Amino acid sequence: LEEKYDKVCEFCKKHKSKIHYMIYGILVTAYLAVVIAACSLNFQRALPLFITTVLAIFVICWDFLTAKYGERIAAFFSPGKRYLEKQWFWLKWVLHAAFIITIICWLIFDTAKQGSRHLISFGGLVMYVLLMFIFSKYPNRVAWRPVFSGIGIQFILGLLLLRTKVGFDVFNWLGIQIKTFLEYSDTGAKFVFGEKYTNHFFAFKVLPIVVFFSTVMSMLYHVGFMQWLIGKVGWIMQIFMGTTPVESLVAAGNIFVGQTESPLLIRPYLPYITKSELHAVMTAGFSTIAGSVLGAYISFGVSASHLLTASVMSAPASLAMSKLFWPETEKPTVTLRTGLQMAKGESKNLLEAASQGASASILLVANIAVNLISFLALLAFLDSALSWVGSLFDYPQLNFENICAYVFMPFSFMMGVDWEDSFIVGGLLGYKTFFNEFVAYERLSKLIHIREKGGSMYINGVKQYMTVRSEVIATYALCGFANFASLGLVIGGLTSIAPSKKKEIAGGAFRAMIAGTVACFMTACVAGMLTVPGLEVPCHVLLGNAFNSTDFPDNSTELVECCQQFFT
Repeated sequence: LEEKYDKVCEFCKKHKSKIHYMIYGILVTAYLAVVIAACSLNFQRALPLFITTVLAIFVICWDFLTAKYGERIAAFFSPGKRYLEKQWFWLKWVLHAAFIITIICWLIFDTAKQGSRHLISFGGLVMYVLLMFIFSKYPNRVAWRPVFSGIGIQFILGLLLLRTKVGFDVFNWLGIQIKTFLEYSDTGAKFVFGEKYTNHFFAFKVLPIVVFFSTVMSMLYHVGFMQWLIGKVGWIMQIFMGTTPVESLVAAGNIFVGQTESPLLIRPYLPYITKSELHAVMTAGFSTIAGSVLGAYISFGVSASHLLTASVMSAPASLAMSKLFWPETEKPTVTLRTGLQMAKGESKNLLEAASQGASASILLVANIAVNLISFLALLAFLDSALSWVGSLFDYPQLNFENICAYVFMPFSFMMGVDWEDSFIVGGLLGYKTFFNEFVAYERLSKLIHIREKGGSMYINGVKQYMTVRSEVIATYALCGFANFASLGLVIGGLTSIAPSKKKEIAGGAFRAMIAGTVACFMTACVAGMLTVPGLEVPCHVLLGNAFNSTDFPDNSTELVECCQQFFT
């Protein structure tokens, strides 16, 4: 038996690769058989599975062809590349002129159709670019390609995701799937905290989502999916924007992970990056949010599709604003043609990766909980103190939100928020900047819930909730880690990874926070330009009010739209 066992082991070692290919072939064949069977039974029901499979096959084939025939493909296209390089001097001006003319024509036709409110958002976008240029570290050294490319990519992404039916439906479907997926954390929360766990909504409903998402992300890192996805997104930004591999990779990573985790992807290269690249790394962290807290905001009641869109759109905007606010003045040393070698996870198997992800979330959950306790307590004390000071001058309504509202009101209005709502959005921006985005989104979710109930918009002259358009713009403007609490987190986290860059990190962190804030504001401007007004009151409330009224109202656009939705 031992001799036969040894022979079998020897045979397996000798034909190891062939056996692997056979197993993979059997598994792939079985999977394709399942897909075909599902599609033949009900194609509409199996459409998401079919699209995912087609995309996966395309990507695998693309990777295989580039790995095996990359040099031949490059040689085939090299004549065209040389021709473009020769003609690039005049061609770039033609492309710029065509882009500007297209934008102007689009604005004219869109304004004629949707109204003039979108022009304010466009004016805000131009204003933020000009402000960043005026206060740039080296205004005469600005390379405009990353700036205009970043804004262009942001606008095209917004156009695809907010204006085209396919893009909107895809991200809306993704948002629903993520929301459904995150609800599986309720099973664990219910087992640990009991049947009435939702009575303590934030502690036992929201925070377990962070644990669950962290576990899933750790598993995806172990199998190599996240590294692959981040690498592809970073490569696209590097090609179109002309940014270096380091900053492109970190900006792509920040779409999915947090501002302290994404620099770990390029940990070996951090001591060798330039000041401008370091500024870009920090800006990318400030202008996006982590996937783990994304789930928490969705559980508040904030739109999942808009949060996903904001995370994607802010990545190119962060690089554009970073390169405008701190232009490159040195020669980058890390310029690998083949791409960077990303750091891999330390786990040995999938179960260990899941356990490590859950354990790693303990610190994050504790940080969120203690920060909220301290910030909300501090805010209550500050409001009480300000109210006392205000009462001395017959203005007891004075509080922190009012002060922030007056400071940020012009900025929120220039994003395209209605003038009546700009005061409320200004207050939310103040909470986000001086405390954190958790507090701001918690306040925004309350306003959304009040609107959905369909109560009075004004009580004693005070506005109780905002329009849907203002809510959407606020969702995009708040979607980033740019606040003073994160400032210390970034300085501490990056200094521990790259101690030799301590001085540069401390010197550029505040500028990076401003650049990250403006990147979020620009994403909100693009959303303001592209958002199509929807129903301000939910259909069930609108129709309920209509049928319960003694005098049945005349048919309005809103009533007709509601009836069509219910009929569909």
